[in-house]
Amino acid sequence: MLLGRTPCGRTARAVHAAAAALLVLALGAVAVRGIAEPGVVLAFTALIALGECVRITLPGDREQAPIGAAGALAYALLGPLRGVPTAHGTLQVVAVTGAGLLLGWLGCLVLPRLVLPRRVPPGGPGRPYDRPPWADPARRDGAARRLLAVGFAAAVFQPLYNGGTVDRFSPEGPAYGAFLTAVAALAALCDATLAALLRRSGGGLRFPAALEDELRSLFGIGSAIVATGMLVSLAAGEVGLWALPLFCTPLLLAQVSFRRAAAVRATTGQTIASLARATEVAGYTPHGHARRVADTACALGRELGMGTRELALLEYAALMHDVGQLSLVEPVPDGATALLPGAEQQRIARLGSEVISRTGVPRQVAEQVARLADPHPGPATGEGPVPLASRIIRVANAHDDLLTAARGRGVGEAVGRLEALEALRLGRGRVYDARVVDALARVGGQARR
Repeated sequence: MLLGRTPCGRTARAVHAAAAALLVLALGAVAVRGIAEPGVVLAFTALIALGECVRITLPGDREQAPIGAAGALAYALLGPLRGVPTAHGTLQVVAVTGAGLLLGWLGCLVLPRLVLPRRVPPGGPGRPYDRPPWADPARRDGAARRLLAVGFAAAVFQPLYNGGTVDRFSPEGPAYGAFLTAVAALAALCDATLAALLRRSGGGLRFPAALEDELRSLFGIGSAIVATGMLVSLAAGEVGLWALPLFCTPLLLAQVSFRRAAAVRATTGQTIASLARATEVAGYTPHGHARRVADTACALGRELGMGTRELALLEYAALMHDVGQLSLVEPVPDGATALLPGAEQQRIARLGSEVISRTGVPRQVAEQVARLADPHPGPATGEGPVPLASRIIRVANAHDDLLTAARGRGVGEAVGRLEALEALRLGRGRVYDARVVDALARVGGQARR
């Protein structure tokens, strides 16, 4: 999905600074005290580095390193190893995690085509292969989150284990497993909260929507990461370091499935991009109209608290909202469907929906396009209320149509935006959703500042 990134805010800088300070403290402590169990350190560092090199892309254009995250969590929760107590402590856990991340980033430079596969979302270029990992804001955010979340898990578990409190629980009994589950769950919640804060700071979703997305992801790949980390830490107590490859292999196979799903999403994106360009190539809409409408719609969706999946469907529908114009004998002047009578707008929307429904994109996309010209407020055809995504696209499309008309009259950009917003406000609550028009005013004001 094409959601533009903005520079990190103060919250992101604070999270990065906290993670960097924790890592420096951990490395300094290990340098002074020495390394406990060097063989174990080497094994977990290698596992975390490997996980960083074989990342996957999740919906919403987010990257994750499941194997590295599971390995770091397993080391934070590692108690006995083959029945022998360990004594690495909290700061060594952070140091090993940081060292694994740094080695993984170096590996990314050696094998860039393996770890940074080219991605071509609709309307956008692929990620360059030669981009160093530390230059990617998403990678820096992920590293900061992992250091802090793993440090939190280790800070809860390791002092209790080394202090003998955990010895009251038998490693073979349910109490020990319940304790590990509770610590892992708290670490996952910590990571989700940090992720939501970073996404909000980066100009993305509102915090409640971002947190809801992150919590929902815990039931997907997040639960697999937590379960694998716990299994490795428990199994290491019996079989030793053989638990690392043994229990991380299923997670690696799961990544293969995620990669195949990502390939399907890429194909869908290419289909959508082709349909979005078809109206421009055929001369029915101005160049870049679909992309501008999609960008405005996504900005409005974020402002109104939509989640990642909802934003993805909204963007797809916005890109293809004018496909129905291909059925017209004569093009609409400047492709401005917002200036047509309501019945004609509805006919074009229904025709476009029929085309979209045959392309294999999610069913919700066709439904959103079909309803985008329905009268507001209230249901128009007995199909229920008009979806929020349809109402957003209608406002975004009208906004761009009005701006295009203003440019055609030679009106300046700033004046044109004011005229377009005023025209939308005249239809506020009758033709256009009042909440969406108000959100457009807020988004436009923020963009000008």
